Amino acid sequence: MRAVIQRVAFASVKVDEQVTGAIENGLLVLLGVEEADNATDIPWLSAKIVQLRIFDDAAGVMNRSVKEAGGGILLVSQFTLHASTKKGNRPSYNRAARPETARAMYDALLRQLEADLGQPVAAGVFGAHMQVELLNDGPVTILIDTRNRE
Repeated sequence: MRAVIQRVAFASVKVDEQVTGAIENGLLVLLGVEEADNATDIPWLSAKIVQLRIFDDAAGVMNRSVKEAGGGILLVSQFTLHASTKKGNRPSYNRAARPETARAMYDALLRQLEADLGQPVAAGVFGAHMQVELLNDGPVTILIDTRNRE
């Protein structure tokens, strides 16, 4: 699983002009699932996201997690995170998981994030054409890949 995590002042996602998820102060998580991903990736990735110390403490140092900061999480599926641009100019998405596999992993991560965060997680609509609006705070953007657990 590949996640692009952005610390945001606000973020929202719309499908057909209807807001399906929105947060103030928190994390926007764009998630791509590949065929090689499995259920063991879910608790690891969720814990990483919820415990990332990228929010300022009283001294202005990034030393608090989204949970400690009382922030929210907006989870949006994005298969294009597994694009390969090795050949030519048209990206290949062969590594992206099939929709039925990716949806199950996305739903499982959503549930795990809610459990780890201790509150509901806002979300987009899996497989839909979405419009995401955000104000990146910092900017702070982090990429996590479960295949490369640094």
